Parts: sequence; C-alpha cells; structure tokens
Amino acid sequence: MGDAHVDDDADVGGDMTGDDSKEGAPRSDRDGPHQHQPDLPEHPDHSGEGIPRTRRLRRIGLRIVQLLLTVAVTGFILAQLGVSLEEVRALDLEDWRPDWLLLLLSSLLLLAGYLVSAAFWGRMVAEMGGPRLSLRVSCRVYFISNLARYVPGKVWQLAGLSYLARREGVPVSVATGSAVLGHGMALGGAAIVGSLALFGGAERFRVPGAVALVGILGPLLLLTIPPLFRRLVRLGFRLLRQPAPEHLRIDPWFGIRWLALYVVNWAMYSIAFWVLVRSFHLGGNLPEVASAFSAAYLLGYVAVFAPAGIGVREATLVALLQPVHGVAIVGIAVIARLWTVVVELLVALGFLGEAMRESNRMHR
Repeated sequence: MGDAHVDDDADVGGDMTGDDSKEGAPRSDRDGPHQHQPDLPEHPDHSGEGIPRTRRLRRIGLRIVQLLLTVAVTGFILAQLGVSLEEVRALDLEDWRPDWLLLLLSSLLLLAGYLVSAAFWGRMVAEMGGPRLSLRVSCRVYFISNLARYVPGKVWQLAGLSYLARREGVPVSVATGSAVLGHGMALGGAAIVGSLALFGGAERFRVPGAVALVGILGPLLLLTIPPLFRRLVRLGFRLLRQPAPEHLRIDPWFGIRWLALYVVNWAMYSIAFWVLVRSFHLGGNLPEVASAFSAAYLLGYVAVFAPAGIGVREATLVALLQPVHGVAIVGIAVIARLWTVVVELLVALGFLGEAMRESNRMHR
C-alpha cells in the first residue's frame, strides 16, 4: 500500500516564479489587474458533496446488480429442476418437527468443525513464521472475521482475518499469507469432498463425478509437490506485494498435509449436515447427502456476487439432492442456511463482546 502514497505537501510551495518573489510588492500589484478575483457567491460551493453522493449511488447500484444476479442464478437453477412455488407451498409444516437430540448433535458437530478450522488457521500462522496463538485467540480472530462473509465481495473476510491477526501481533506478511493460503487449502478440501456428491450420487452423475474427482484431485496433488508448492507460495507473496516471512517453514509435506487436514475438516462439516437432514426424518446415504453440502458451499463461494453464497448455495443443494428428497430439499436448504448462520453468529458475537470488553479495559 505504501507505493500508492502521495505526499500531500509536495505542492505546498506553489509556483516559484520570479514575480512571486517580490516580497515588498502588494499582492494586487504582483497579480496585476487581469488577476482580479470576482466577489465570492453568498452560498458556499457544495460541489464536493457530489463525490460522496456519487460513491453512494455507485455502491447502491452495485448492490442492486448483485441482488439481481443472485435472484437470476438461483431462479435459473430452480427452473431447470422444475421446482414450482406451488410445490413449495404444498409442503406441510407439521412434518417439519425435528428430532431435537439429532438437531443438537448436528449443531455441536458444526461448531466442532468451526473450532477445528480456527485451530488450523492458528497452526498455519505458526508454521509460516508467526507467533504461536492460543486456541482462544485463534477462535476469536477466526469467528469475528467470518462476520465479514455476509458483506458482498469475498475480499472482506480475508482482509478482516489479516487485520485482526495483525492486532494480535502477527506480522503483516504472515497475517496476509496465512489468510489467503488457509482459504485456498480450505476450498481445495471442499472441492475434493464436494466432488463425491456426483461420484456417489445418482447413476447419471457417476461418470461426470468420477471425472470431476480426478480433475480436481490431480491438479491439487500436483501443486503440493514441494518444489512447485514453494514457488507457488513465494509467487503468492509477490502478487500480494508482501515479503515472504523470514522464518517461513515449508517442509516437504506442508502442502499435502494441509490439504489432507482441510479434507478432514470439510468431512466434519458434511457429516454435521447429514445429521441435520436426518433430524428432519429424511433419508439418503451418507456420502451422497453429506458431500452435497461441501459442493454447495464451494459453488456459493465462487459466486462472488452473492454475499455468503446466499441463493446459489441453496439452489445447488436442491439440484444435487432433489432426486433423493424431492421438493422437501427446498425446506432443508433454507433450514441449513439458518442453522449455519445461527451457530456461527452466536459464537462470533460472544467473541466480539469479549474483544470489546478487553478494549474498554485497556482504554480506562
């Protein structure tokens, strides 16, 4: 960011011409009669207000475009599946009474997945040459930064994670690098688990699913080859305009280890979703139903116009699981969204309150 800084004092001296250097001459004499300024208008110039107003209008326009894209993509997917509003309205809410024990178990499994993700990020910070963060600090940074995922644009979540990490004493390059690399590995894990939704699903999906699994797994494993992975990491730091951390440790198993760990992490999320589905008395085999959650998350993530993948994630779940659960999967997709938001927000707001109390104590 420092390269873009402009010294505002550079033009303070003005135009150093010979006429301007006449110290004894009155200002009017130096400027001459042709430089006479007219009287200022009674009302101040408000032209500067147009810039913020234009920016606000541009942001509002961008939000409208994002909303329209989200609705259009979601509607297109549902229309291709033949899901009608009449069928959705026909769902009997009396049938949506969950098994509360299974619902609680699914929420605890989801929370465990979040905690493991936070611990993984804290460990990655240490392996990249940063300080060893406690699990509590790692969770606080991770959960609070995740609140930014509900803002359009995926960059805010990464920026928030990097900013909060720096406040905990993590060097800038490590904070930025761990945020980007951690998300990259997590998406790789989601892609591997999510591809099983096709491979283990309906008969018509199995050949494309096998191709997708090989097509995803092959390049990911190739990129984890130590010499190639080291070059990729250093290229990433150059693109981020950050120096590589001085104590960066990339052992031969760094890439494959982290990819495998995030596969396990996404397996936890997916199993939690399967238990959620079971809590509403719906069937389906574990690999097919569980992996659909990872696939839906991944497609929602790459839909950059949709905050937190809203709409796109739900439509993908419906597309993958409609052959198994029929139109009931529309209700499950909505419930799954509420389920993830409630669990995540409850924990994040708890850590946010803790951070605010600590900040208040420091400023007393």
